Amino acid sequence: MPATDSPPTDAAPTTLTPRLRLVLVLLLAAQFMLAVDFSILNVALPVIGTSLGFPLAQLTWIGTAFALCAAGFTLFLGRVADLFGRRRVFLGGLALLAVASLAGGLARSPEALLTARVLQGLATAAVTPAGLSLLTTSFPEGPLRQRALGLNGALMSAGFTTGAILGGLLTDLLSWRWAFFVNVPVALAVLAVAPSVVAESRPERRPKLDLPGAVSVTLGLLAVVLGLTRAGQDGWTAPTALVPLAIGAALLLVFHAVERRVPAPLVPLDVLRRPSVAWGNAAGLIAFLTETSLVFLLTLYLQDVLGFSALAAGLSFGVLGLGTVVGGSVASRVIGRIGSAPTLIVGGIMQATATAALLALGAERSWMGLLLPATFLGGVGNMLVIVGFMVTATSGLADREQGLATGLATMTQQIGITMGTPVMGAVATAAMTGTGTAAVLTGLRTAIAANVAVVLAGVLVGGVLLRAGRSGGKGEGRGRSDGWGKGDENPVG
Repeated sequence: MPATDSPPTDAAPTTLTPRLRLVLVLLLAAQFMLAVDFSILNVALPVIGTSLGFPLAQLTWIGTAFALCAAGFTLFLGRVADLFGRRRVFLGGLALLAVASLAGGLARSPEALLTARVLQGLATAAVTPAGLSLLTTSFPEGPLRQRALGLNGALMSAGFTTGAILGGLLTDLLSWRWAFFVNVPVALAVLAVAPSVVAESRPERRPKLDLPGAVSVTLGLLAVVLGLTRAGQDGWTAPTALVPLAIGAALLLVFHAVERRVPAPLVPLDVLRRPSVAWGNAAGLIAFLTETSLVFLLTLYLQDVLGFSALAAGLSFGVLGLGTVVGGSVASRVIGRIGSAPTLIVGGIMQATATAALLALGAERSWMGLLLPATFLGGVGNMLVIVGFMVTATSGLADREQGLATGLATMTQQIGITMGTPVMGAVATAAMTGTGTAAVLTGLRTAIAANVAVVLAGVLVGGVLLRAGRSGGKGEGRGRSDGWGKGDENPVG
């Protein structure tokens, strides 16, 4: 049977109906939970090590095991969702997350905990792109989608901050095991309601899955993320970092060669060549890399320079979290008024200006009067960039390609988060000459200056390259892009 075209734009809803509101709440709840899950264990790591007998040198694998799978499998599972049903992959990933979280909370050995973290990473790699593609296919391109993506970006960014705070509170008041258990009731609640509310969507004519491409890109991404993680721990010249990075680069070249030859590629190269996809994801990578690495740098400042406790430092980032919520809330209006590419520029300049102000930080706690408003404004600007990136990277594509688009965007997010800390950590360490507070401040200021430079590079991507690429007549983010209405989806209730 021929595939059914997407509904025409005049049939698309222009306001949030009660059903769409419920769809939005369910999908945002899942994405917020995943964001919390990414950072909730950071504060609890020393307690977990003592409880389960983790060697100190192996504690980082609790985060690495999760990040490897979350970044390595997201592109593959996003495409699987396109082909086999987004709701099916979304619900299956949530069920796996509930089981893995329960297993992690009950773990009695390091091996059991690491297995649970691997399964949580796989669940995240399934739920995040499937949930995002359900979001983009449930809401038509234009103001409704921009508003949904703005709320999603705000809650995800706030979730990273909430995770750090919640992890500390749960560990201090109850047990580190509740950092795992907290996922279970949320996942079960979404699983109970979503099947009757969220419509399935998949192509009626399913192309053959590109297994060579899937294997090469997944292994390549796993190697790259492992190399980046080891670089942050062992240094950028260490064989433990260089070998996996080289293997990953080689596998990604193999993936590119495979995609040029197979009849139904996992990632069609013409999609990667679209300026909105290529430069939009480049801007997104910079946004995630710079803001997450800035949180790392400011954590060092708060604890090693100002002497704050881990929990007090985590609570200080509540102001940054508030800024991201504000930025996500207003992003759709800004995009609707000036377009997605100008929003990337405005947000990037705001983020760069706020970050540059942090170069003045000193060794006295009175400098919190500068840090808090600067991180708030930087959070607003960063979220404008992130929402602009999500709108740009998913616009002008048929519904059948939304899993691919959101998989690419999720991969960009995970790699940016993974890269940020080792890159800026290496810059800060290289600039520290000597010991003491003065040396730490010198290293942090150098890394903050590098952070500003990278943000301005993102402004260049959004302001010159993306706009130049769109000058041929593609949609600019005002209303619907040219690609709306060209999909071959058949929504299945």
